[in-house]
Amino acid sequence: MIKVERVNSYADRRFCDKVLKQHGAFLINGSDPYEVEIISKSDAVVRGENPEFFNNVIEEFRFYAEHITKFWDGANNLIKTYDEITIFQIPIKKIQPSQFFVDISKKEVVSTFVNAEEDIVIPLIKWKEQYAALDGHTRLQVAIDKGFDYVYGFISETSDYINYFIEEAIKREVHSPYDIIELEHDEYEVKWNHFCEMYFANQE
Repeated sequence: MIKVERVNSYADRRFCDKVLKQHGAFLINGSDPYEVEIISKSDAVVRGENPEFFNNVIEEFRFYAEHITKFWDGANNLIKTYDEITIFQIPIKKIQPSQFFVDISKKEVVSTFVNAEEDIVIPLIKWKEQYAALDGHTRLQVAIDKGFDYVYGFISETSDYINYFIEEAIKREVHSPYDIIELEHDEYEVKWNHFCEMYFANQE
């Protein structure tokens, strides 16, 4: 059985810095490193020792970044394509968060590689008269700090549980990314990760 694990650290000598910041670093069966480097709004390059594992890595990567639809190897050969995803510009203030905290330390790292509105592409769902973010809340906070008014998004699919997280955000007066609360790393681990763990534990 092939196990693909995403590396969430920003410091791992097995991977290049850019890939780590893009969350494109993966391990096969706990040890073999593979990289997916985003090179445009829709394209990425896949690198690793055994091309037989590229499809496994791509599938795991697209769970987090399904707007990337074309994958190339290091020799510039197209190895995998998916149906194109429509990406559109959206005002930050029109996005309803599904998360109400962000990690300040993570935000500082993300800030180093977000330079323009086009660098931020997040998954959304239709929510009443607006859109709700499924992911990318840290990037949205960085966008606000950098003075951006718009980011980019695409319509995605999700499970019903996201409705609970959206309603919980609204209860906490988090109606847009401007309302998200920033926490130090340790406090974020306690307040946000514990909240998520308790919710999913109660669903079992």
